[in-house]
Amino acid sequence: MKIHEYQGKELLRKFGVTVPRGIPCFSVDEAVKAAEELGGSVWVVKAQIHAGGRGKGGGVKVAKSLAEVKTYAGQILGMQLKTHQTGPEGQKVNRLLVEEGADIKKEYYVAALTDRASQKVAMMASSEGGMDIEEVAHATPEKIIKIFVEPSAGLTDAQANELANGIGVPAGSLAQAVDALKKLYTCYMETDASLAEINPLILEGNGNIKALDAKFNFDSNALYRHPEIVAYRDLDEEDADEIEASKFDLAYISLDGNIGCLVNGAGLAMATMDTIKLFGAEPANFLDVGGGATTEKVTEAFKIMLKNPKVKGILVNIFGGIMKCDTIANGVVSAARETHLSVPLVVRMKGTNEDLGKKILAESGLPIITADSMAEAATKIVAAVK
Repeated sequence: MKIHEYQGKELLRKFGVTVPRGIPCFSVDEAVKAAEELGGSVWVVKAQIHAGGRGKGGGVKVAKSLAEVKTYAGQILGMQLKTHQTGPEGQKVNRLLVEEGADIKKEYYVAALTDRASQKVAMMASSEGGMDIEEVAHATPEKIIKIFVEPSAGLTDAQANELANGIGVPAGSLAQAVDALKKLYTCYMETDASLAEINPLILEGNGNIKALDAKFNFDSNALYRHPEIVAYRDLDEEDADEIEASKFDLAYISLDGNIGCLVNGAGLAMATMDTIKLFGAEPANFLDVGGGATTEKVTEAFKIMLKNPKVKGILVNIFGGIMKCDTIANGVVSAARETHLSVPLVVRMKGTNEDLGKKILAESGLPIITADSMAEAATKIVAAVK
């Protein structure tokens, strides 16, 4: 789960990290009122979407008068903001953050993220903040410093000092930078984040350290512990079909191909997609019905897949362990009838009650194509679609 910049700054503020004063807004009038409330003579009007690169796409503007705040808010609100993370279709801007200007002397990059290889927390920092960190990593990897933190010990003063010194924080601001790094780590751990990033962390002209941006991703499996973070969820930023799928405990992700996939188990689902590609086609989705699929879940899965106009065929690939093949077969038959299925359907099932499942399919009277292996299933659905 992702959240907006202003929400990330609220979290950082709770954990003691210094952030600029800012107010989220949903209209041009609210943006002007926010600037008036903040006071000062310089404000930053920032689009709030779940993607980076907003500035390059025209989603961040510095205003030096209330009239400019009004103009920029009107330009940004409702725009289809395109960045390197949104894809060519872009993302509609429905909310803004208006915040006070900052006296930026130097920009740094800092982040905490899960490192699965070491089973530790990787703390990353760079003197090249405000840029695409991927670009820095590619062109000048020596400018990125990594420290691996043992979760049972936490980020030590020595490690935080190593990071701050390594990115060139001046001696007079070192204590503040160390404090910000340790609080960022604590925030990351206590919110069950999978990524907590500040880009940029700035050094102001007066020597203060401040988080000028915030990006958070959270482990969805831990959200039951954090209702306050769940409340941050913005459904406008998520795929409508993926939201619908989540209501039925279906793991669904839209893709760009033309063959819908319905599989039980994430590993088998990924292998199924790979097999489709191997035989010359592209999957239209990732869809894992899990181990407790019912007729209702399978029917809803078909409905969600068929909403995609690109889908020209469906491949069902089931391994019957906990999930029984006859249960899936009944669900497939019911779904095909209810949705008036008009695209080719290939079903491959192996395992518990396999023979009974195949019998249900055969006696359904529906034009269902069956297969015994993944290769055969992929060959048949690709041929049927072509």
